Amino acid sequence: MAALFRGSRNLLQRCNKHVNLALVSSRAMASKTPVGFIGLGNMGNPMAKNLLKHGYPVIASDVFPESCKEIQDLGAQILDSPAEVADKADRIITMLPSSPNVIDAYTGLNGILKKVKKGSLLIDSSTIDPSVSKEMAIAAEKMGAVFMDAPVSGGVGAANSGKLTFMVGGAEEEFNAAKELLTCMGANVVYCGQVGTGQAAKICNNMLLAIGMIGTAETMNLGIRLGLDPKLLATILNMSSGRCWSSDTYNPVPGVMEGVPSANNYQGGFGTTLMAKDLGLAQHTATNTKTAVPLGSLAHQIYRMMCARGYAKKDFSSVFQFLREEENQ
Repeated sequence: MAALFRGSRNLLQRCNKHVNLALVSSRAMASKTPVGFIGLGNMGNPMAKNLLKHGYPVIASDVFPESCKEIQDLGAQILDSPAEVADKADRIITMLPSSPNVIDAYTGLNGILKKVKKGSLLIDSSTIDPSVSKEMAIAAEKMGAVFMDAPVSGGVGAANSGKLTFMVGGAEEEFNAAKELLTCMGANVVYCGQVGTGQAAKICNNMLLAIGMIGTAETMNLGIRLGLDPKLLATILNMSSGRCWSSDTYNPVPGVMEGVPSANNYQGGFGTTLMAKDLGLAQHTATNTKTAVPLGSLAHQIYRMMCARGYAKKDFSSVFQFLREEENQ
């Protein structure tokens, strides 16, 4: 009887081993399934690269062909339109500048939904109006596909290092499928609720980011005018209660930190135009929900002024430079 028991146990162990190997094999095969990527700008390009690094073949498209060259050289397949990508891949990520771009990429003449396969998973990491995310979800559902909004935080640096934070909205039962891809590009993947809640979280975050950056720029400028060394002031702030992301990770004063836009004439990073756009989304949603956002409103006005004064293509931390120039007028 004991021998029979040991034999049965050994057989069970061998079976379990084969099952585990089958699961590993299944995951390895899944990793070879192509992923579509639409939008290869400052954020989309490094995100798509990280998918390639994790073994996912990438099929990509961008309205600007020159944006595709780098990732094509790394092995990605480049197609002419979102529709062509949808014909080749059943998991697609979009990373686009604004609501109109997203609407066109999904529902335009050459949009994803023209050739989307039933059961496809569509993940939009753009920062857009939550109502547009909901519209895209409805349109995708009619075609038998699943749409989720998954905007990001962390900027170009986090996109390059694969340490973005994703705020995900959509059907909870689809979250794990989305997370499989998003963890290749991010350190944090947070489920927020139904479609549109990811966008809501991102808009709130960026309103606070803008307010914090303006406050940091004003504080640094005042300290410099009072005779403090900017590096010393930043060190004090970052060990005190005034510490924030804009002071300790993305300081807006040239010469205080390396590897940030302020060290490179405010080139790269997160553009002032995009920040103004995100603050406009915050204002729109605040109006619709009758929410008082006085500092958010003022931040929106400041970034709109910056766009009109030649800062549109500079990183949003150039608000420090903007304030300095305003003093001299």
